[in-house]
Amino acid sequence: MKLPAHTTRPALGAAAGALTAALVLAACGGGGAAGGRASGSTGAGAPETGPGTRVTVTETEYALKLSRTSLTPGTYTFVSANHGRITHALSIDGPGVADARTKNIDSGRQATLTVTLEKGTYDVYCPVDGHKQLGMDQHLKVG
Repeated sequence: MKLPAHTTRPALGAAAGALTAALVLAACGGGGAAGGRASGSTGAGAPETGPGTRVTVTETEYALKLSRTSLTPGTYTFVSANHGRITHALSIDGPGVADARTKNIDSGRQATLTVTLEKGTYDVYCPVDGHKQLGMDQHLKVG
């Protein structure tokens, strides 16, 4: 491939480095732990959805708002939207679910987390350092 005369080797090296960094970052997605599956962050458009009933989670500094707080046992897809200015994430712990979580969600982005919930109480929170203690913590009753 012949390059234009104004293309320099340093510019090509920088472009190759940027491409390599982008590929490495794309491969570093977060995964859910036992009982959950996380999917990638999406833009402002419709997020990927998984099986089961959809529950919307709105994250801001420093609060979580769930569209539903009382559920019956079954499979649910939590769609977490970061309406804050800083990075957040979503994690769920409870009966049969141990630290299922999304990857970090940048401001203005969304991520989904699909979990199967049994009867009991679940802790739904932001696992980013210190956010849970600042109020990003809700309890969800399944029964």
